Amino acid sequence: MFEIKRNENGTISLNGRLDASQVDAARAVFNQVKESCEVDFAELSYISSAGLGLLFGTQKRLVDGGGGLTLINLSPHIREIFQIAGFDNIFEIAY
Repeated sequence: MFEIKRNENGTISLNGRLDASQVDAARAVFNQVKESCEVDFAELSYISSAGLGLLFGTQKRLVDGGGGLTLINLSPHIREIFQIAGFDNIFEIAY
């Protein structure tokens, strides 16, 4: 199960498992992002390569416009996935 919400201050909250079957729902939200924002991973238990690709595409689009995503509340195992993929050099990750 996967849930994505954007709160009043613009933070995107991810909950559950972001895999290939859920990436279209997430894309609908991320495509609406026009400026820098935070993405809260506190309730995310899993992210697949499809989810990583969606985040990467969003980051590339935002950086080209002078913005970017800040990732917050990553669990140790999701943080490790970002480090192994080299995404810790692409995204601002709040510790």
